[in-house]
Amino acid sequence: MSWQPEVDEIKYRKELAQRMGGKERVQKHRSNGKLTVRERIDVLLDRGTFHESGSITGKVTYQNGEITDFTPANFLLGTGEINKRKVVIGADDFTVRGGAADGAIIVKQVYSEKMANELQLPMIRLVDGTGGGGSVKVLDDIGYPYVPVNPAWDLVVKNMGTVPVVAACLGSVAGLGAARVAASHFSIMVKEISQLFVAGPPIVKFGMGEEVSKEELGGVQVHRSSGAVDNIAESEEDAFHQIRTFLSYLPQNVFQVPPVIDSDDESERREEELIFVIPKNRRRPYHIRKILPMIFDKNSIFEMGCYYGGSTVTGLARLDGHPIGFLAPDPYVHGAGLTAESSQKIERFVDLCQTFHLPIVNLVDQPGMMIGLEAEKKGTIRQGVRAISAIYQATVPSIEIIIRRVYGVGGAGMSNGHGLNLRYAWPSGDWGSLPPEGGIQVAYRRELEASEDPQARLQEIMEDIESHRSPIRTAEAFGIEEIIDPRDTRPLLCEWVHNAYELLPQLLGYSTHTMRP
Repeated sequence: MSWQPEVDEIKYRKELAQRMGGKERVQKHRSNGKLTVRERIDVLLDRGTFHESGSITGKVTYQNGEITDFTPANFLLGTGEINKRKVVIGADDFTVRGGAADGAIIVKQVYSEKMANELQLPMIRLVDGTGGGGSVKVLDDIGYPYVPVNPAWDLVVKNMGTVPVVAACLGSVAGLGAARVAASHFSIMVKEISQLFVAGPPIVKFGMGEEVSKEELGGVQVHRSSGAVDNIAESEEDAFHQIRTFLSYLPQNVFQVPPVIDSDDESERREEELIFVIPKNRRRPYHIRKILPMIFDKNSIFEMGCYYGGSTVTGLARLDGHPIGFLAPDPYVHGAGLTAESSQKIERFVDLCQTFHLPIVNLVDQPGMMIGLEAEKKGTIRQGVRAISAIYQATVPSIEIIIRRVYGVGGAGMSNGHGLNLRYAWPSGDWGSLPPEGGIQVAYRRELEASEDPQARLQEIMEDIESHRSPIRTAEAFGIEEIIDPRDTRPLLCEWVHNAYELLPQLLGYSTHTMRP
């Protein structure tokens, strides 16, 4: 006897599952400008590579042994490829019970995390629903209240230290769904279709008395600079492009070296503009995002968290085809000072590089930690110390290029001064415990008060200090190891990155401290 009838039965159930929540709900979903879950998977993955697991999982009603009703689980999982490298993908189907967990058959979600962990493959979550306990109707259905448990959270935490985890917020995402977005190395929202919150407007109105729309409560305009997600996409297609780009810099897991590609950019490229780019007037800012392409491989810069902690720019790039992480200042935001937000951003980003063995290039123009009442209210000193600690704990190869200021505790913490402290300075380097412009008033207060002409005396003191302020004076005492022509920065970094990658095999495996979101 043949097993064909059973094979036909499986095929029939797969066809039913392909209908998702049904024609009407699928149409409504698309009318909101959103792709269906299966369309999303097709766009994100390399064509034809998706292998679905649990494709016929669902809630079935039988009569006389025949199927009378079939509702597929609203969570899809499987493996596929991105740029010919295998990944695990778990995706919510909002057309079935709004993506809530009570329609998901939760073991599928748990299985996806377990699959990523044990196969040591990147985990991609396409989140479009609450992902939690669903409606309070569950209480009526099961007859008793349950103590909440975050499903697979042990694996969620373990994956953060084992494989790259990416999450996309692709709808109104609340509760555990929002937590699944945040528990990632890279997260993204999409304009107009994404909202992220702990609880939605009805619960907020009941609990807090605040009446707000979904967009007002958790739309892109809220989370662009909240720090809850990393990047914002113009469309779903843009979000998937960013996901593919992010993963291209990272290894499959912590036991591999980041993937090196062939570069068509000259490693010896010297950009003439670099000799002019830092103004001699120290009070004038400059555009750091114009400098980055002059140093890193062309078209290789992928910035993360642009709008959060904006005084520090963080991102991924390549040097002669080798992936690296970079930190850089933006003097147009708080003068590039170390704020509470930028400190959190640095800490998380350095931990990302440490986890996946990405060498770090630190372009330093750090005037120190932010001061003033608002900075104190935010506990800036504690956040700053956490960022500095992350830098000191990192064991991946790192290099510091001082492009202008290094002042105070914040400036000193931009590299581990007790290690090799591999660093180079541009002639625009300017450093000390305090900027002289502000410190003179304190250090010479009595002398200035006793002077018949305080302003003239202040000018004399400034001129005397300025005569000793040249970074070349510091180099004479080996207080700075080397001052370089800014145009030599890229060739120097390209030489360094090859050495750095020779050291990486010794560092493979779990980091001494597992990364947290």
